[in-house]
Amino acid sequence: MENQDEGIPPPERQPDRAEVIRVLRALADPNRLRIFERLMQGDSCNCELNEQLGMPPNLLSHHLRVLREAGLICSRRDVVDSRWIYYSVNREAVAYWHRWFARFFDPARIRRRAVLCGPEGMLARSNGGGRCAVAATETCADEMDEGYKRDGTTNCNLQ
Repeated sequence: MENQDEGIPPPERQPDRAEVIRVLRALADPNRLRIFERLMQGDSCNCELNEQLGMPPNLLSHHLRVLREAGLICSRRDVVDSRWIYYSVNREAVAYWHRWFARFFDPARIRRRAVLCGPEGMLARSNGGGRCAVAATETCADEMDEGYKRDGTTNCNLQ
């Protein structure tokens, strides 16, 4: 397959920001997302994609190139007639990015942190700053997680 490993960081390292941005940009375009979703259903050639998506051939070629350069899809030429090019989803890249995004969007990564500016920061500093301010802010945040009172005020007792 052509372009199979293009755009896939080796499994032993994290992608750099440019690699992540390239993948996100590739999928952020509605047309490329449609193409990618279609290719998730199986291999396809230009003419099938053109017919199914109703996209002009030159625009389709552009979007396929962007997806290929991001490493999300592969292309291969027909062994009998090399004028035919078939496209497929790069399984290894999808598996890699699936794992990476699962780790990136893991809610366990979210940390609480005291705000150091604005009214909350002033309150934290007036309470002695440091760990006490962090603890007070965490208490407030925990209470706010429970929601708002009916009159629109928060349940935070530090107001």
